[in-house]
Amino acid sequence: MWQYKILTGGFFHADGGAMFGAIPKRAWSRKYPAAEDNTCVLAMNCLLAWNSERAVLLDTGVGTKDLGELSYYRFYDVRDIAEMVRAQGFEPEQVTDVVLSHLHFDHCGGCTSRDADGNLRVTFPNARHWVSRRQWDNYLQPNALEKASFRLEDVCPVHESGLLQLMESDCCELADGFLLFTYDGHTAGQLVSLFESKEGVCVFAGDVIPTRAHLPNDWISAYDTHPLQSLAAKIRLKKELERNPSRLFFYHDAYSGVGCRTESSI
Repeated sequence: MWQYKILTGGFFHADGGAMFGAIPKRAWSRKYPAAEDNTCVLAMNCLLAWNSERAVLLDTGVGTKDLGELSYYRFYDVRDIAEMVRAQGFEPEQVTDVVLSHLHFDHCGGCTSRDADGNLRVTFPNARHWVSRRQWDNYLQPNALEKASFRLEDVCPVHESGLLQLMESDCCELADGFLLFTYDGHTAGQLVSLFESKEGVCVFAGDVIPTRAHLPNDWISAYDTHPLQSLAAKIRLKKELERNPSRLFFYHDAYSGVGCRTESSI
């Protein structure tokens, strides 16, 4: 069995219309708060899971470097992912695996940081960093819609250090009781993590279902590059949750729903 702790790496503002796509504001704003400028506050809820042999970090947030380049999103209360891991009793060198749901900057920026001289360094120097092959290829040659969401300084140093673990198939067993699956739609080859805890199966869904408000099938974000694939991915994941009621984690929900118990009614 795996133990776990949610590590909230900070918050930022995103356009509400973009987050909820074709859903009218009068509908989505009843489920997720919006400011007068139509922005929503989103969280970066990473997760640390561990057992007697492994310490696995799921996503790393935006990190603390070069945030001036991302001022449009008004990041705030950003926390150092390495310090949050230390607070749980693990040194960064003890993290054995980092699973990156995908390589948009708000999910993987914490993979690297800058030293006092401004040089990039890998935050978790002994960890295998898991990324799907399709997402890695997309990162290196991004489509026009995603190009601004990828930063080479976030993950290329991981690759150069020999720490990148590319997942070639659509399913992989990272360790006993810990599985990875690919889900398309938001981006190519996004990873969803499932692991067994004493509370049952835990599901880290990344941006397949980014907030509790996105549980309805047709509530698809305009940030998703292939919305019909996103719809199919969400239906597929929800069917799995209905068969095996699980604890579902919403990476971007800033208010509620992190770690909620899913039921067949979703």
